Parts: sequence; C-alpha cells; structure tokens
Amino acid sequence: MIQKSQVFPKENIGRFLNSEVGDKVAIMEVLIAPDSFKGNMSAPEVCDAIAEGVLWVDTGAAVRKVPLADGGEGTAWAITSATGGRFVSTRVSGPLGKPVDAVFGLIDNGRVAALDMASASGIELLRREELNPMKTTSYGTGQLIAAALDSGAREIIIGIGGSATNDGGIGMLSALGFRLLDKQGKPLVQGGEALAAIASIDVSRADLRLKQTRIRVACDVSNPLLGPTGASAVFGPQKGATPEQVAALDAGLAKLAVAWIQAGLAADVTQNGDGAAGGVGAALRICLDARMESGALLVMKYAGFFDALAHADLVITGEGMSDAQTADGKLCSVVARESRKAGVPVALLSGALGANPATLLNTFDYAASIARGQTSLDAMIRDSRADLSFAAENLIRATRMFAGAASA
Repeated sequence: MIQKSQVFPKENIGRFLNSEVGDKVAIMEVLIAPDSFKGNMSAPEVCDAIAEGVLWVDTGAAVRKVPLADGGEGTAWAITSATGGRFVSTRVSGPLGKPVDAVFGLIDNGRVAALDMASASGIELLRREELNPMKTTSYGTGQLIAAALDSGAREIIIGIGGSATNDGGIGMLSALGFRLLDKQGKPLVQGGEALAAIASIDVSRADLRLKQTRIRVACDVSNPLLGPTGASAVFGPQKGATPEQVAALDAGLAKLAVAWIQAGLAADVTQNGDGAAGGVGAALRICLDARMESGALLVMKYAGFFDALAHADLVITGEGMSDAQTADGKLCSVVARESRKAGVPVALLSGALGANPATLLNTFDYAASIARGQTSLDAMIRDSRADLSFAAENLIRATRMFAGAASA
C-alpha cells in the first residue's frame, strides 16, 4: 500500500525520503520549478534535465515539472502553455529594424494575450557586436502589442525582461500611434540617440483600443528611470553602452520625462520599475496606464506552482547564474520564499554561484553549482545538460544518505 510522504515532517527532508513505516513506503514528491539558463537551456529543458537526475536515483519519485519565468524570455510561453492557450506568430521590426517573427499567446478564449518584449526587441536577437542602445528600438514591441489588440484581446500581460533597448519606450509608443516630436514638430527617429531631440508628445493619434485594454507588466526590476540606479546606468552597459553613451542616454531619458510631465501624462518618473527595459516600464505605466506586477509571482500563479507546492516534499529550482541579485527578488528566490512559507525544503542548482555563500544559504536550504571544473564558458554550456542531471542525482543521493544516517 502506497502512502504519500507528507505524513512525515516536511521541515527535515531526511526524515521522509524513501522512508518506510511498517509495510507502507513513502513516495517522494518533487516539484521542479526553474528559470531558464539564459542563452543555454529553456526552462522546460532545465526541468527535463533535473527530472532525469532525480529519477536515476529514485525511480518511484512523483515528479512535477513547472517551468517558470520572471518577465523575461519565456514568460509568454510559460503562461500560455500552462493554461492550454494557443500561440500566434507575427512579423515585427526587430531591435535594429530587421524583420523578426515574434510570437504571443492567447488564453482565456482569446480574451487575454501574453507577450514577451524579448520576442520582438530582445537582446538575444542580436550578436554581441551589434549591441548598441543608441540605435536599438522598442518599435517591434509596440507592433506586438498592436497585433495582440488586432486578435481581439482586451487584457495584455507583457513581460519586459531581456530587452536590447534603452529608448524609454518611444519606439513602442510610436508603433501605437503616439507622436514623439522634436522642436520643429517633426517625428523622432528610432533608437536611444533620438531621446536627445525630444521636445513634446502628441497623444491625439494613439490607438483608441488601449483605453479599453487592461495591461499588466510582468517585471521584477525595481530601478527608477534616472540616476545612478536608473535604466541607463545599471542596464545600459549590459546592452553595449559605453560610459559616454550611458550619460547621454540618461540625459535623454530626463528630457523624455520632462515631455511626459509637460503633456500632463505624469506627475513624476520616480516610481519603482520605471527604469525596467530601458524605460519601457515608465512608458507602459505613464502612457498605457499599465500596472506593474511581480513577474515571478504572476507566472507562478498561472503555471500552477502553488497547486503543485501543496503536495511537494522537495522543491528544486535553478538558473544560469546566481549572483548578488538572486536573493533580491529574482525568480529562484521567490520560489524559495514561497516554498519556505509552505514548509517545503528548496534546493538551488545553478550554472555558477557568484553570490555570497551565506546569502544563498539564507535563501535556499541547499545551493550548488553544476559546473564540474570546466575552464571555459563554452565548455560549461556544452556540458550543462549532463552536469545539471548529475547535480540533481547528487542532490537526491545526498538526501538518501542523510536519511540513512539519521535512521541508523
């Protein structure tokens, strides 16, 4: 007769892994809920690799795979797949103007659309040598929003992580009918460099459907628009900006902020999240009346994480790189927080650990790098799937060993 392992105290995983009570064998229920390993493995691929390692050790484990995202690439896929929605492909302008095929999801009988900014204006659409936030534009993201409106959706969930842009959303707004004008009343060109010429905003031609559409922004970035912790200073270098360009972009965003305020669209640009996606966070809030939400929690709710957590004995999460930001609201730390609230142990398997060990172990019950001594990033990426499965196998072996020692 099979009995669920939750009859054992969850605060000590060693007490219930593969334990026996008379003739009743406890079945371990493992919830695998990772982010993607950026540029390497998608979240579903990460789930498969971890599950493989778990089942090598415990063939009877009940494994539940819940691939997650936090507002970056994969957000639309996670929400749409988990809810049985359908995907729509549309051709839009990429971050440097070249056409790209972007995809969005439709759920709730087409009433709700799930979008990734990364699909249209993402950094992974460009080669490293192409990165230049003075030139990249969010125009394709506006086209993606318009396509969702064309489909009939009247609620939009948009993840804005992973962008290649620092244009304050002026490209996106232009694609939706807003007119960003210079001193001569001429429309601005695209890219972050255009911010230096902005003088006014004309909203009279904005897409009227936006007024009847609820927009929810999946984002876990809390940076303001301007200053030393703003969009340009913090994220500009990651998108290819030089120190001189960072200063120019920050000054340009300040001019955009003045234009928004003078147009009566905003009282300030100091809210948390305004600096997300190079200022797209502010543009969505100010011009499209969007509401910022925790990307991690939003995806976790849609993906069924909390239903699965109610039956889990162990949660395994993972990400490509764990650093100082991991414990500060990144997806894996949100998974850890919610798991601990439920009294379920949580383990982190990471491509690399760059954060303070004490901080990691304050956040997770177990944290380990999957790397096995490779000396180059290419080698780590090449071996990552096998290494991840091996790390998961080792984790389960360790818990079994601990359980055996505890029962001796």
